[in-house]
Formats: sequence, structure tokens, C-alpha cells
Amino acid sequence: MLAQLFEPMVLGGQTLPNRFVLPPLTRSRAQADGVPTPLMAEYYRQRAGAGLVISEGTVVSPQGSAYPQVPGLYTEAQVEAWRPVVAAARSKGAAVYAQLWHVGRQAHSSVQPDGRPPVGPSPIAIAGWEYRTPDGPVPFEVPRALSEADIAGIIAQFVTAARNAVAAGFDGVELHAANGYLFDQFFNSSSNQRTDRYGGSIENRLRFLYEVIEAVSAFVPVNRIGVRISPSSNWMDVSDPDKRSLYSALVRGVSDRRLAYLHLVEPGIAGAVDAETDPTAIESTELGALFDGPVIVTGGHTPETAAAAVGSGSADLVGFGRLFIANPDLPRRVLHEAELSGLREEGLYAGGPIGYTDYPELQSSN
Repeated sequence: MLAQLFEPMVLGGQTLPNRFVLPPLTRSRAQADGVPTPLMAEYYRQRAGAGLVISEGTVVSPQGSAYPQVPGLYTEAQVEAWRPVVAAARSKGAAVYAQLWHVGRQAHSSVQPDGRPPVGPSPIAIAGWEYRTPDGPVPFEVPRALSEADIAGIIAQFVTAARNAVAAGFDGVELHAANGYLFDQFFNSSSNQRTDRYGGSIENRLRFLYEVIEAVSAFVPVNRIGVRISPSSNWMDVSDPDKRSLYSALVRGVSDRRLAYLHLVEPGIAGAVDAETDPTAIESTELGALFDGPVIVTGGHTPETAAAAVGSGSADLVGFGRLFIANPDLPRRVLHEAELSGLREEGLYAGGPIGYTDYPELQSSN
């Protein structure tokens, strides 16, 4: 059955060698100014056996960042430093996409370039979570509500980042519309209580995403633009009384735009409701059926469950997060039925090679 994972497929006009996806994984190894490092090139080289490699979340501006040592795509120095990383990621035939990211209200004034509170759709602070500063956790701040002119400025930031992704050699881009970040803040009524054309109805709350897609598509073909969503997640206090209608409309909307793929975060992972116990959970099969194009599912899969999803047609590609961290040559290990290594907590976020590039690959004799 695992042979399903090794069937090639076409994505955005490119033939992928297999159905394995290296999903976006924040590892915090960039420089303080968001410039990628040679160590990152080695990390992606090790995992280049995936059919599709999606970069870690890459911020579109200093305003869009919340965490130290995450990469960006808004300066020429960042573009130059991404080029060898992208080349390493595609060294074994993978397609390589950049995940474009703006955290919105998940940031803090201490890391904003102007020292002011972060931005969001409405002046509503995140409740039930804390922002981690170097001095310890603090409450999230009330964000500054974005004006329509501000929104246009952020759309321009995404366009610049997409153009820079192309210049750095990426094959396409993924818009990070999951996990309670800026797009997700616009989608959900708990964080979006606007009364203008970006709030109120579901159609209005989806408008920001659609305008970014349209603007970015002037520089990246629509069949090379993907979108990642987390329909069953309440992460960082994003909630809505009718997520099923909300995300069904979203999926139909992006399907109409003929995007490269829909990337679904599975129910039950951290920050999401449990699909087995919570009736509000939305199964990926339900939303995937609404999307006329390739579907990626990510979240807690084993090779066996991934092969079953591909074999049943409920997914076309499967992301492996923790397994790919601990097993840099995961497709090769699965092909040879080799033992899979376990994940170490050390080095998950920030640091040097330990916990990042020091997981062993199979010896050539295997």
C-alpha cells in the first residue's frame, strides 16, 4: 500500500517525484535580520527527497513578524541568501514553494519596527494566550485596527515578497492563512468585527485573502499559488459560530480561482479540536471534496495513514512535520522499510546544528 506515496503527480505544471510534502516548519535558524543561513541550506538539502518542499513561514515585512530568527523575503540580502537554500531544497527533484506569512495581532510592540502595538482586523486582543518575550510571558496587546489604506499596504507587502520569492528561485508560493495569523483573523468573527467591506458577511471577511491572491497572481501564476488553512483550529483565539459555512465558502472561493493546491491542517493537532470528540471538527475529506484541484493534508500522519489517504483519493499529497524533522531522508526510509527515528525536543526552535541538521541519514548500503 505504501507504493501509493511514490507515484509521481503534476502540480502547477511540474511533475513531482512522490507524494511526500515537507510542510512549513518554523525552526528559527535565520539571522536576526531575517537573512537565511548556510545551515538552513544544509537542513533543506537533507530533506530534498520530498516531492514538494514548502519553506518555513517567511514573513513579508518586519511588521508581520513576531518571533526571533525567522526568515523574510522583503530585502535584497534575504533574496540573495535564499537562493542557495532553494537550490539545495530542489537538488533531488522537488518543487519548492515559499510560505508567505504575516502574523497580525500575534506580534507585540516590543518587536514591531515602530514600537507600537501590532495590527489586526479589529481592536480585539487575543484572550487565553500569552506572548513570550525574552523577559517572560506577557498578555497580548490590543491591536491597531487596520484601515483600508493599511490593508492595501499589506497586500503590497505580499506582492513584494512573492516577486522576491520568484527572484530567489522558488517555484511558487503558499499563503499562510491558518493558525490564527492575519488571514485567519480576518476570516473569523471573534477577531473581525469590522463594519466595512472587510467585515460582517463571510464574503467580506474572505475579501482580504482574495485580493492578495489577485495581486500576487500578477507575478506568480495562479497555478503556482497555494493556500493553507486550519478549519478546525481555535489557536490564538480565533473562533466563529459557523466555521463549517465559513471554511466551505473559503474552499469554494479558492477552488474557483484555480490555485495550485489547498493545504489543510488536520483536526486534532495542537490548537485544533479533536475530531473524535468535538462535533465542530471539520474533516479534511469534507472540505477537500469542495476543492477542484490537488489537496494536501498535514497533521499527525504516519506513512500508512498517508498512503491510505492518497489511495482513497481524499488527499493527493501528505505533509509530515515531526517525522521529517527526525528523519531527513523520510521518503527513502519509507521506501526501504527502514526504522524511523524519534523526535528530540532539543533544538526544535533556535540554536545551531543540534536538533536541526544532526539527525542521521540512511547509509548508502541501505
